[in-house]
Amino acid sequence: MNQRLRWASLLLASVLVFLTACSNGGGANNAGGASQDNSVPVNEAADDGSGIKPVTFSFYGHYDWLTTAPWGENEATQWIKENRKVTVEPVQSGGAAEEKLNTMIVSGNLPDVIFTDRGAAVERLVKAGKLVALDDYYEKYPNFKKYVKESTLNLLRSEDGKIYQIPNWYTSGTFGNGGWMVNKDIYNELGRPALETFDDLYQYLLQVRDKYPNVVPLEVGEKGAGLEIMYGGFKEDSTSKNISLMGYPEGDKLVSIYEDPAFEELMLYVSKLFRERLITQDALQQTQDAVKEKVNTGRVAVMIESNITTYGAEGHRALTGNNPDSGYEIIWPIRKAGLDKDNVFVSGFESLGWNVNVITTKAKDPEAIFAYYDWVTGPEGQKVLFFGPKGLFWDEEDADGAPIPNERYKTGDTNERTEKMRKFEDFNWAGNTTFIDTAKMNLETALSENQRSWETVAQSTVTWATSKDITEFVNTDPIPDTDIGIISQNIRDIFTVSFAKMVHAKSDDEVLSVLETAKQDSNKAGLDKLLQFRTERWQENVKKINMSQ
Repeated sequence: MNQRLRWASLLLASVLVFLTACSNGGGANNAGGASQDNSVPVNEAADDGSGIKPVTFSFYGHYDWLTTAPWGENEATQWIKENRKVTVEPVQSGGAAEEKLNTMIVSGNLPDVIFTDRGAAVERLVKAGKLVALDDYYEKYPNFKKYVKESTLNLLRSEDGKIYQIPNWYTSGTFGNGGWMVNKDIYNELGRPALETFDDLYQYLLQVRDKYPNVVPLEVGEKGAGLEIMYGGFKEDSTSKNISLMGYPEGDKLVSIYEDPAFEELMLYVSKLFRERLITQDALQQTQDAVKEKVNTGRVAVMIESNITTYGAEGHRALTGNNPDSGYEIIWPIRKAGLDKDNVFVSGFESLGWNVNVITTKAKDPEAIFAYYDWVTGPEGQKVLFFGPKGLFWDEEDADGAPIPNERYKTGDTNERTEKMRKFEDFNWAGNTTFIDTAKMNLETALSENQRSWETVAQSTVTWATSKDITEFVNTDPIPDTDIGIISQNIRDIFTVSFAKMVHAKSDDEVLSVLETAKQDSNKAGLDKLLQFRTERWQENVKKINMSQ
């Protein structure tokens, strides 16, 4: 084991020992009526018409990049504070999420709610008895029960059979924000040539490089994330999830990604673009802020990103502020010649959505917190935290409960409205994708074409249709401090280094040489064991999903 992994494992082990010791006696940390198995007696909810009661709780976003804005400083959270008597006290990561969480665990000063990715961060807290089981609340309160599919809830269950997680941006339909876009000014000036295949793209990027020296021909996002996303264009019915799994499905088994011809084609193509300076030369190191600056100033000709709708909407607002005819245009995913365009995917989505909220045993009233989240995920909460409270951009609802845009929405500055709504959405921690998507479409159809948001147009025309359901592959990552977890990390480290070497390779032969070495090193590190582990988890998921249908 390398030095970094050894220290990481020792730290995690010491934290888990501490957690286990603290959980044995229950004591003060089981406030709120939590029993020894972390199930909490269900009390009667306050009958104020909303299903929730006044509560104040602390909220920690477990991400380096996330800074939670103060509560009550925009129209949506101010309305909630005044009308639902709910106050949230943000706890910041300070750009060092792992260190922050470990410090809180060791000190015993956990926040009431943790907002994090599914997987290891959650399960280690479950095993230590630091989370409240929510099964009884899911049965009692109406909205999650109505909107979350049974298969989704089953996939949220931990090994003990209980549910500790509240999903965010879960769905019963299709969604996706990944895709390709082009700079309209440059595309129009170059005669709007076909941009359908990777050969088309290569020729177009050459033109951009030669005619626009201050423009990035192909922008690939923060730390080059878009490079892996291109994988879906080389293989039908696939997404870059195969790369993160380190294997692709073949029948009911996962086969090494290094055996996949599509992955080899991807790396040869990416390296070629990089060698010819058609991609940002610091692609693998660049920050999100650096990417946004280029997009917002129009110094990007083509872009691929997993969150293209956000980059595109923000960049489009910036450019059209100076010239209404400028901006960005979403395009259908670029693909290898000969592939069926309708079976090529840019991104994948999971019915479980993006991430989760967990309520810790530190919370004094966990039921009140859950009741608030259930309200959030329902129609009123979603409208307030996405469109704003009634009276701001809408005054009435249609038959489906979707807000009807008022004159302020229709005639006000589109960019200002979109930016304000984006700030509301930052607090929508139990996003109900199906409800919001339906409401957005209903609302947008009430507007003229030039009033519709860039993001909604991109989603309804391209990004949703080119996103694949990959729910069956959730929960396939091992816990880091286990033997298989250590194998997984070693293999990921091999991949990370090898990927960078392939991107920077001086020739195709060098790409193939690095690829072969990575394959051999990964096999020695136990890739077969990792793929067997993930195959078993994948097939378990398939059974759970099929049982719920």
